[in-house]
Amino acid sequence: MSIQVSRMAEADINGAIDTIQQAFANDPYNHWVYPDRSKISLTRNRISLTLRCRWGIKHGLFYVARSTSNPEKILGCAMWLPPHPPSEPQSWSLYLSFWQLWLNQIWMNIWYGRGGLSTKRYWIWKERQAEAQSQLWTSEKGYYFCNIVTVLPEAQGQGVGRALMGEVLKQADREGVLCYLESSRSEPNVAIYERFGFKLVKEMDCQDGEGEAGKITLYCMMREPQSLDGTTKSGEVDRSEQS
Repeated sequence: MSIQVSRMAEADINGAIDTIQQAFANDPYNHWVYPDRSKISLTRNRISLTLRCRWGIKHGLFYVARSTSNPEKILGCAMWLPPHPPSEPQSWSLYLSFWQLWLNQIWMNIWYGRGGLSTKRYWIWKERQAEAQSQLWTSEKGYYFCNIVTVLPEAQGQGVGRALMGEVLKQADREGVLCYLESSRSEPNVAIYERFGFKLVKEMDCQDGEGEAGKITLYCMMREPQSLDGTTKSGEVDRSEQS
């Protein structure tokens, strides 16, 4: 299959959300943060993702993939956040965009409710994520953060994910910038991302209550920029410790 990757546009949003909802229906993090499956609202989830996509079109690196033989159908999407050097102040436009997104989400929650989302678990995850990134993100260049990469179940194994990942990985290599992601599955995701050059640098546990039912583990992975011959340009990942 010949795959075409392009920056996400407004017309692509519904198709991109279709890929996310189908691919993440049985995702461990999805089940952990939405523990009462009877309360899930796909409508509310679609509104939330639409807000995120509109933000990403302007401020992120959001991509969609389609087959050249059927360009009307979105087969996958990738949501990356660009690197931000920690020494540089955040721009006013980006600062205001976060506030606008936050206000729109408040309106959404008032109108549609939480849709089964456990806010307690959501904030536990955000705290653990902040702790992990504070420990791992040490580069003065910042990091390309792969927030989501997803492929329709029917299109998996046909090179869609590779095409989506490659779009930003090539850019990161040219700029000499590290990449970072968090996966909610050890198998088969860790091995898949390792083939792209990522290394497992931390296991991030989120716990709500006792026992395995209240726990989710996310796998933090980092990728050094690579030269044309496949060798890395830095040694930062090797200094990280799994915990």
